[in-house]
Amino acid sequence: MSLDLLRGIAVLGILAINIAGFAGPRVGTISPSLVAAVTEHRSALDSWAFAFSLVFFEGKMRALFSLLFGAGIVLFCERKDAAGSDGDALQARRLFWLMALGMAHYLLLWWGDILFVYAICGLAALTLRRLNEKILLIGALVLFYGWHLWGLLELAPLVHAETALREGVATGPQADRVAAWFKPVMSTVATEMREADLGFGQLLLVKLTHRPLWLVTMTWSSFAETLPLMMIGMVMYRRGFFQAGVSRLRLRTLAVWATGCGLALSAGFTAWAFARGFPPIAMEAALAWGLVLPHLLTALGYAAIVVLAAPRLATSLPGRCLVAAGRMAFSNYVATSLVMSLCFRAWGLGLFADFGPALQWPFVMLAWLAMLCWSPLWLRHFRRGPLEWLWRSLVEAKPLQNRR
Repeated sequence: MSLDLLRGIAVLGILAINIAGFAGPRVGTISPSLVAAVTEHRSALDSWAFAFSLVFFEGKMRALFSLLFGAGIVLFCERKDAAGSDGDALQARRLFWLMALGMAHYLLLWWGDILFVYAICGLAALTLRRLNEKILLIGALVLFYGWHLWGLLELAPLVHAETALREGVATGPQADRVAAWFKPVMSTVATEMREADLGFGQLLLVKLTHRPLWLVTMTWSSFAETLPLMMIGMVMYRRGFFQAGVSRLRLRTLAVWATGCGLALSAGFTAWAFARGFPPIAMEAALAWGLVLPHLLTALGYAAIVVLAAPRLATSLPGRCLVAAGRMAFSNYVATSLVMSLCFRAWGLGLFADFGPALQWPFVMLAWLAMLCWSPLWLRHFRRGPLEWLWRSLVEAKPLQNRR
């Protein structure tokens, strides 16, 4: 029950970040300043809305999803092994089908697909699942923080150059480096604005011909974040974290300190960035590399809070709706992509780049309401969500009975 609750919260929360990538050029997820010039309806609250998402959602929901995916790998394999099946083989088959479904999601709907990335990282995690917990945890932390520290140090001189340019003390080479960073970024914005006018078939053709390996690039850039988090999730499941196998005192301690420290660090950086208009290079350095500690801390804290609250929350109306949304997380994730594409793409309502961060929030809240309403209604008549059913049927090579 805790796993489904957490999945429900994560699938809702991830939209608070993804919405910027649906509603406008993808660099809007880095800094609103990068897309301000092409955004038709801006609000005085845009910076505040972006800051709110940065503190409470950015990186935290992605980390939570990755932890849960790792836990799910162990849970699935253990259940299949206990039933006399080969859990590893079946899990590998599931992940290969997830890879294919992720590719379809990217080609047909959205550039920001995570299913392909999770399938690749999941296959790597599967090969490691029988390792000792200590080795898994140490390996995960070394890879996670080593990779991100390396990236942060590599980008630090460029952040320094951006700061010097903003303060009017940049040298010529520093100014040139900053300009060189901005040139491809703004070229990407221009390209996405042109592609926003393309029909469904035209956009599909562009992806097939110009960006066929986009998901491979996405996987490479996020592998050393996603895999370690899955490994940590595997250890957490083994230790009984999601099954109330950890004492409530330890969970309370984690909930208070991890959430408090993670949010405090995020808020501290956000206040610094807010005062400077969310400088793009510094934002990229923080989002890609520097904020991984508060992201992980907050995700662990959020997880502890939900596990503590699960016995009571799961029996309430909001809790039951969240559990249903979590049981249908795959369907809800892709359905969100479909609905948001219909809202913002030219083959739908064509609202791309019409709204800044503040005015994107009504779309998020309406989508949250829709997921919380349709999920329990669907599961009242069916055993699984539509894509959960399709995925499992593909894995088992036969159409499964889904009606109750």
